[in-house]
Amino acid sequence: MVCPRCIEAVEGILEESGLPANYVNLGVVELDGKLPSGKLEELREKLGRRGFELIFDRETEISNLVQSALIKYLDHIENSDSPQRLSDFVSAHTLYNYSYLSKIFSDNKGKTIENYLIELKIERVKELLSFNKWTLSEIAWMLKYSSVQYLSNQFKKVTGVTVTQYTQKKNIPRKSFDRL
Repeated sequence: MVCPRCIEAVEGILEESGLPANYVNLGVVELDGKLPSGKLEELREKLGRRGFELIFDRETEISNLVQSALIKYLDHIENSDSPQRLSDFVSAHTLYNYSYLSKIFSDNKGKTIENYLIELKIERVKELLSFNKWTLSEIAWMLKYSSVQYLSNQFKKVTGVTVTQYTQKKNIPRKSFDRL
């Protein structure tokens, strides 16, 4: 789960399945009581139809916690004049040591935390460009890039096209955060 709509969707699936939850947040569900026998496969199927999956192994769970923290971090850097360092923010939101998280995340996702954040930022750049409301300089400033040139180079490296090519084509698909 990577957004409030995801939380609502999972809450709806749980309610529809007759499974009251104590807590539903990004990537985490705590049921009120034990999962009745036979309900696990039904729940897995219902979640799968909506693009969710049940996770039981610790490494995947931790990787998903990191992903959720990174999505929050993206919002944090955009809305803060002096954002926290990435490592401090992620550690504070997951309650794990950053080097431990970094190893687990890399092993599980096949990319570093920093590379995942870059992909998140580039998807956010695409979204902001689609509004035609801000210049690339303003977007670079909003997302705390050191320069427009650095953002442009990173955009080209991640997408394979320049910002100008992207804005002219308009049909280059964006990725949802949970598909990065």
